[in-house]
Amino acid sequence: MKLRYAMVCSSNQNRSMEAHALLKREGFDVSSYGTGQHVKLPGPSLREPNVYDFGTPYKHMLEDLRRKDPELYRRNGIITMLKRNLSVKLAPQRWQENAADGTFDMVLTFEEKVFDMVVEDLHNRNHVLFKPVLVMNLEVKDNHEEAAIGGRLALQLCQELETTDNWEDSIDDLVINFERQNKRKLLYTISYY
Repeated sequence: MKLRYAMVCSSNQNRSMEAHALLKREGFDVSSYGTGQHVKLPGPSLREPNVYDFGTPYKHMLEDLRRKDPELYRRNGIITMLKRNLSVKLAPQRWQENAADGTFDMVLTFEEKVFDMVVEDLHNRNHVLFKPVLVMNLEVKDNHEEAAIGGRLALQLCQELETTDNWEDSIDDLVINFERQNKRKLLYTISYY
């Protein structure tokens, strides 16, 4: 694979990690991040989420939730999700703190609010390399079923980008074909490092 990819959602738990796991399995150079202030996982009620700092190992979250209510977190799929995440990387990472990870050719977000935060962050960075980065949003609901669909669509999109000689020249056609084929709208822009 010739391009470098970043998958980004709010907490670096579900949507970005589903895509990260799938692309990694297919041999892509991929990383994943979240843009929130904290990592949030569903709790016993909407008003009681489980909140962790970015950088908290997935293993620690898994152990914590198993102590709190193993049946609840097994039933709602959080245990399975954390096991998947643990097989991909150590801990959730925050997009705004990723400068040391280098540059990406394409950043794919799964929520428009996250897209806006990534674009704003890139615009606020020092542009010393003048290297273009394609930032795209594929809207995906934050549940396990939609994340699985979103992961497959992310893989398809990245595979199509890999076939181009110069994505800057072919991105408009690629987006039109993807939207037509999948009945999903993509939001995209080009930013710079």
